[in-house]
Amino acid sequence: MAFAVSTACRPSLLLPPRQRSSPPRPRPLLCTPSTAAFRRGALSATTTPTPARAALPSTTGRNRIVCGKVTTTNNYPSSCRSRRSTMMHAAAWLLLQQLSPAAARVARAADDDSSVQVSKGSAAPNFTLRDQDGRAVSLSKFKGRPVVVYFYPADETPGCTKQACAFRDSYEKFKKAGAEVIGISGDDAASHKEFKKKYKLPFTLLSDEGNKVRKEWGVPADLFGTLPGRQTYVLDKNGVVQYIYNNQFQPEKHIGETLKILQSL
Repeated sequence: MAFAVSTACRPSLLLPPRQRSSPPRPRPLLCTPSTAAFRRGALSATTTPTPARAALPSTTGRNRIVCGKVTTTNNYPSSCRSRRSTMMHAAAWLLLQQLSPAAARVARAADDDSSVQVSKGSAAPNFTLRDQDGRAVSLSKFKGRPVVVYFYPADETPGCTKQACAFRDSYEKFKKAGAEVIGISGDDAASHKEFKKKYKLPFTLLSDEGNKVRKEWGVPADLFGTLPGRQTYVLDKNGVVQYIYNNQFQPEKHIGETLKILQSL
């Protein structure tokens, strides 16, 4: 008697063959171990994770992962500081490329190591500089009326041109307040003369070659000392500083801020 082969006990033969699938791809890790483990306190601060990718610092717990490293303090590790510093220096370098060769030399000559000597309520130190026509001009000449002294990086740069033209457009308001406007930069007299003529500037531009007065007044430099600072001083009729305003990247705000102070004197 012949028996047929039964498949009742072998259900796998009745099912289609299982398709082979590729092994699952490992999920990319931002950092190993995870920041969640640190939040739970599962790992100690001495463990150094594999820096596959930089993870954002955790805002909870004592331990954080920053740039693939563990830190228990509120300060970023030196690797982060160096990267941030490099990026800022690169930005400063790009700004300097927009300056003319002469203006770039003036910008690099700025020194921000001097301490601030001129502050609100102090008497502004006198100086004598050459104007756009080569004539010697002293600050004491303007005593008896308010004076706005503004230091700017260099002639013909975008921000300085905008600032100078804004002072020009509001010059009648300064005259109405009885004040005089003086612009100072490290450019020579010839550069000032061309700059003044090109934009029809009605006020005096003084040449501070070598940035002697800038250093004496303690005008801080910007972008790690690569760009001379943009700072405005409002002096009353007695030569006492009543207001100091510093804003490198919003040059037009200097005009509005100084006018408010002049109108209150």
